[in-house]
Amino acid sequence: MTADIESLVLEHLRAIRATQTDHGERLTSIALNLAMLGQQVGALTTAVYSGKSDLEGLRRRVERIERRLELTDG
Repeated sequence: MTADIESLVLEHLRAIRATQTDHGERLTSIALNLAMLGQQVGALTTAVYSGKSDLEGLRRRVERIERRLELTDG
């Protein structure tokens, strides 16, 4: 009977080990995906601030043109 119990315990331990290995692989995959998302967010942030900078430059140019052509209300 103890051999049956030992066999059952070993079977459960093997199943736990297999599940743990699967979880480890999935966690590694999730961590990799999260790192890629972080890089994409960084790139998008850079693009947004670059776009804002471009728009700010265009705004200043339009204001200057309006002043030169005396199109402003102020």
